[in-house]
Amino acid sequence: MDRNKNKNVAFYTLGCKLNFSETSTIARSFENEGFNRVDFSEVADIYVINTCSVTDNADKRFKTIVKKAQKKNVDAFVIAIGCYAQLKPEELAEVDGVDLVLGATEKFKITDYLNDLTKNDFGEVHSCEIEEADFYVGSYSIGDRTRAFLKVQDGCDYKCTYCTIPLARGISRSDTLENVLSNAKEISEQGIKEIVLTGVNIGDYGKGEFGNKKHEHTFLDLVKSLDKVEGIERLRISSIEPNLLKNETIEFVAQSNTFVPHFHIPLQSGSNDLLKLMRRRYMRELYIDRVEAIKKAMPNACIGVDVIVGFPGETDARFLETYNFLNELDISYLHVFTYSERPNTPAAEMDGVVSNKVRKKRSKMLRGLSAKKRRAFYESQLGNTLEVLFEGENKEGFIHGFTENYVKVKMPWNPNYVNTLHKIKLTKIDEDGLVRFDFAENPVAAV
Repeated sequence: MDRNKNKNVAFYTLGCKLNFSETSTIARSFENEGFNRVDFSEVADIYVINTCSVTDNADKRFKTIVKKAQKKNVDAFVIAIGCYAQLKPEELAEVDGVDLVLGATEKFKITDYLNDLTKNDFGEVHSCEIEEADFYVGSYSIGDRTRAFLKVQDGCDYKCTYCTIPLARGISRSDTLENVLSNAKEISEQGIKEIVLTGVNIGDYGKGEFGNKKHEHTFLDLVKSLDKVEGIERLRISSIEPNLLKNETIEFVAQSNTFVPHFHIPLQSGSNDLLKLMRRRYMRELYIDRVEAIKKAMPNACIGVDVIVGFPGETDARFLETYNFLNELDISYLHVFTYSERPNTPAAEMDGVVSNKVRKKRSKMLRGLSAKKRRAFYESQLGNTLEVLFEGENKEGFIHGFTENYVKVKMPWNPNYVNTLHKIKLTKIDEDGLVRFDFAENPVAAV
């Protein structure tokens, strides 16, 4: 450990909340070995890049980030981990400046590979067969943000035709309930007010909890147990498949003291024909049913939607089916993903390829619809008194925060409000589309 005392390490994370939780845990393993963690913009001896493979853009960004690291320190040891590192290790190893590439299981033993930090002419690869990624490593992010990302599940047994995540992360497996609760307590003891539950397919929680396929606990068991952990002000469910979001969970969240009325539910397409081609496990009718169940139990709930545009076979008629479906649905915002072909997926071999020009046009249309939906949702919340958790960043003289139902609020910067909860009456929307709050007009009630 003493030999690492003066060595600096920096991290960069691409992709999802799950990646952020794992980067944070891996960073703590470096600190435990005596390394000094610094920001990625600073000079470091080691740069660790946690990669994503969901979009082409994330793949391309990797090379740009390696160049940034080299600009800071041309002699730095550069390590690639994460989904792209598991899927395309040789490709990453060939990127100029990369010294080490670690796969899905190796990344959690990263400090074992650091006996020699001499720059390599070619990146060294340590990557398992994905079938070997069958054990669980718990993770959570802490210290990076006002809210913590708590990993409860990893991997996926679904076979969606566009997705590489099962190839990058392996089978569905879960943390033990005991360990999740222990991690949640550790987070709450750090004074963090909000925990976001994350995983690849968190509704599948309980599968593989003790190394077997049997469900020892369900997602509802997890939610009920976390609700009892003292010291946590807020719990948020990040993303959950519509077929795994049960009425019992919705009903429990509706009366919970800590779980907030915010759901993010992947749809991917509003066309049943395309949902079949994607091998999704539901039809649009079930999605409508889930949205209606949430809104009935929690009228002010925020509902976010994932949607893919440009999937093979998405004709004009099928796209309009999706657009109209979303337009009529009582949802709050969209995350729009432009389909990109991924190697070793059935969708990459399908007929009915949509041109890039059409993909971009449709993506723009749905992003416009998302802005309209978000604005309508924010307007529906004006006049309500909600609880805002303020973040820690000064953005152009403003401090930002989120209400329990995910309305973004801004007010003039005041460092005293960082990581604090306040009841605020929402009164007006600013020209940038955010709810604006001013001290002069309304008193702030601390929670």
